[in-house]
Amino acid sequence: MDSLKFCYKITELIKSKKGYDIRILDLRKLSSIADYFVICSADSERQVKAIADEIDRKLTEQGIKNSHKEGYEALNWVLLDYFDVVVHIFRVEARNYYNLERLWGDAPAITIKDNG
Repeated sequence: MDSLKFCYKITELIKSKKGYDIRILDLRKLSSIADYFVICSADSERQVKAIADEIDRKLTEQGIKNSHKEGYEALNWVLLDYFDVVVHIFRVEARNYYNLERLWGDAPAITIKDNG
């Protein structure tokens, strides 16, 4: 599957669990660590976990396993690494603190419309 299409699949899973402020950062010309970051916000630890679990479960059902995941201990920032696409699920406070969009400010960004 094309990496960008994969990102859109992930954004639908995020939206299904009420994740919001979703952005896709295109890193292809900036870094070799991934083609894209998918970044989203959640309001609580429970919601961060629900979003991460939904992505992991639905993709695993389709035979797509992540290569690495971290952040399940604190649930402020969960990272799911799918090689070409890295998903970042943040509580709002952590997202504001780490500000990946500023750190990767040269990356073209796609903003996904929130539900509602």
